[in-house]
Amino acid sequence: MNTANGTNSANSVNALWHNHAHMPTMPGREHRIVRGAGAYVYDDAGRELLDVPAGLWFANVGHGRAEIADAVHRQLSELATYPVFGDFCNPRAEELADRIAGLVPVEDAKVFFTSGGSEALEAAVKLVRRYWQLTGEPARQTVITREGGYHGLHGFGTSIVGVPAFREGFGALLPGALTVPAMDLAALEAAILAHGPDRIAAFLCEPVIAGGAGVVPPADGYLTGAQELCREHGIVFMLDEVVTGFGRAGSMFAAERYGLRPDIMLLAKGLTSGYLPLGAAVAGGRVAEAFWAPGSPHVFQHGLTYSGHASACAAALANLDILEREDLVGRVRSREGRLLEALLPLREHPLVADVRGGTGLMAAVALRGHDVAEEVAHAVVNEGMLMRVTGGDALQISPPFVIGDEDIDRIPVAISAALSRVSGRRSRAAAPSSRETPALSDTAP
Repeated sequence: MNTANGTNSANSVNALWHNHAHMPTMPGREHRIVRGAGAYVYDDAGRELLDVPAGLWFANVGHGRAEIADAVHRQLSELATYPVFGDFCNPRAEELADRIAGLVPVEDAKVFFTSGGSEALEAAVKLVRRYWQLTGEPARQTVITREGGYHGLHGFGTSIVGVPAFREGFGALLPGALTVPAMDLAALEAAILAHGPDRIAAFLCEPVIAGGAGVVPPADGYLTGAQELCREHGIVFMLDEVVTGFGRAGSMFAAERYGLRPDIMLLAKGLTSGYLPLGAAVAGGRVAEAFWAPGSPHVFQHGLTYSGHASACAAALANLDILEREDLVGRVRSREGRLLEALLPLREHPLVADVRGGTGLMAAVALRGHDVAEEVAHAVVNEGMLMRVTGGDALQISPPFVIGDEDIDRIPVAISAALSRVSGRRSRAAAPSSRETPALSDTAP
């Protein structure tokens, strides 16, 4: 029951519905994070916790950056925002769009702002389907994605996600989705030929499969081979850099690291380092021309109230200033080897199935089952760290770029301690009860 001032009474259940959470078991398990500084966050009990997953992959420049807060304050004081809608816009959105266009490896880039990565995907799929209609190939409707791929869970995102569990129970989803094995070029080509190249609108992939499969770097030559297949069959090549963009993969964009020139690129997370919600679908000239060419009568009929939100754009501009001034992308590249080398010895533990990494500050410790992973993620809090499970059974290792070398070295030590605690607890639970176990005196020689 609510009190007169609208707050929950002391005996009521918290009304906050957590994303991807089993709410009946949530009471008493919440980690309430109240403050952040650098690579650390602090909970409501005052504990200092290393933010190993950087929130949801986004805290690239670290927490508590006054420079970003000040930039947002200045913008809020001047103009919170004005919509980028019809013939209206605002200077911060224009400035940021031009800056992004100068950074991305996308030819003649045009930037369509959203409030996050999921919305960027929705805009991009609608854009590419409309593009094919306008260029005389309306049968090109199908979007190919990969097993384990994750591109948000809005309408199109849920329909094309490469994790079947995320599609279950929602009834009929949007048509035009085709999923192929993650690192198999032959399977991709076979799917294109079997389905018909003239029916494929786009191929969409993450450079490094992140949240859906638990950090899987690309096989050698896979991404460039996929791009070549798209070029050969006229398919739009879409790259989801929501996680990898702005330095996470050891270059400003993973596309640069792997020699890619996508037709459309999706951005979010590291664009503002999470200080305010912002995403973007960046379209190259090939796709944008149908709407931008002089004399074109066509309008992309898609819009969001907060597209190009001025204060979010101010946060992004300040964030990019920090990334460049402090060479944080170079810092990521110089530490990727140290992170993987520190984690590799964990492979020897019987509860560890694999350790993956080697691309920027992105790694995963895959455990033997979801339940084990959840237990270890909870246990590691006692070692002064926050971790989350990704891909069903893996600990996500993606710390803020400002993490120190000593903290990188602490991560496997904390995981090892948590593994020992979980192993001990499981061994005790599996041991026979005292009534079933003979006394020592009965069995001694």
